[in-house]
Amino acid sequence: MTTDLSWMLDDIVTNVPKARHAVLLSADGISRGATEGLVDDDLRTISAAMAGMQALSRAAARFIEPVQDPQWRQTIIEFSQGWIFLIGAGQGAYLAAAADLDVDMDQISFRMHRLVARLGNNLATPPRVETDELSQRGSGAAGAAGSGGRAGTVLADLDEVTSTVHGARHAVLLGAEGLPLGATTGINRDLVDTISAAMMGIHAYSRVTSQFAGVHDAAGWRQTVIEFEHGWIFLIAGNHGRLLAAAAEHDTDIEEFTTRLGEVVPRLSEERIPRQEAHSDV
Repeated sequence: MTTDLSWMLDDIVTNVPKARHAVLLSADGISRGATEGLVDDDLRTISAAMAGMQALSRAAARFIEPVQDPQWRQTIIEFSQGWIFLIGAGQGAYLAAAADLDVDMDQISFRMHRLVARLGNNLATPPRVETDELSQRGSGAAGAAGSGGRAGTVLADLDEVTSTVHGARHAVLLGAEGLPLGATTGINRDLVDTISAAMMGIHAYSRVTSQFAGVHDAAGWRQTVIEFEHGWIFLIAGNHGRLLAAAAEHDTDIEEFTTRLGEVVPRLSEERIPRQEAHSDV
């Protein structure tokens, strides 16, 4: 019988001002515990979405660069009124926390990691579906990208950002229907298609967790940030349903990179890009 660890999660919401909720879940999307105030339907939705996003995050790791065993660190989702933080909590287990937009991010991160350390092996939950296997499937698709030809329309604004910010790797602009509209130079079509599919899934999972962050309208989603040991992936909201996905190495100046991306997103969201060019060679 699985032990309910809800009572231990109170440490986060009790000791971190502006923290709202905390949920402990297994890799297959089953809740192991939650703080008070979450109804069962929301809890099931949140747990399933977090587990799905975790699998897709690992599959997208090659967007930064190919590595044999990508080590995920955390995922952060920003909404107009709050944050969601997701970290590992032992083998096959994850800890998620939601907080208001003005929470002390260092403090909530400290409390989350301290809780994981306190609970230790109590959080280990062997998954019924191996996330490593899902990651390898996604990595295999991305890894085969060398034979796919060039990505299609090259977007000069994105090229300028990735060429001038140290460690910036790639960027892809997605339309509201999920089709890639353009990308930076040097990324091929197969990788663009793989990343586009993963990013649309991550976007969907991010939005359905909005109530966890205290946002009752999923349109309040702003961005999802995924950190690996070898780098970062950003998924940023644009206008008219467009999305910008970008990748950078871990030593990149993240503040500079995100500032530059934020400057070009409005222009890219309004730019007319013929759909038929998005998959043609250039």
